[in-house]
Amino acid sequence: MFIAYAVVAGLLALVLLASATFTLQRNPAITANMERVGVPDSWLPRLAALKVAGAIGLVAGLWLTPLGIAAAVGVTLYFIGAVLTHLRAKDYELAPAAVLAVVAAAALTLRAAA
Repeated sequence: MFIAYAVVAGLLALVLLASATFTLQRNPAITANMERVGVPDSWLPRLAALKVAGAIGLVAGLWLTPLGIAAAVGVTLYFIGAVLTHLRAKDYELAPAAVLAVVAAAALTLRAAA
């Protein structure tokens, strides 16, 4: 289980870091998506910081189990919030957020089982 967690957490951390980078750079695709669902531009640095914190926590969770579990819970909740934000805005292009919520939940399950 630990190896599976390491793979899932490592890949998820890379995705989170890439997403945070694009968010901080105000990538047009990201800003258009955030605008469409009603997220204020002023929230982008905070959301990027949450993604970076999640990535760091997932990787640190390789050595510190409680931190890995906490990070996986946080990332799962973050993406559940993203899915709910899309639904609230009646924007049904929510597959990326839904997939990442499932991957984060898988990381949580794997870390808890390891």
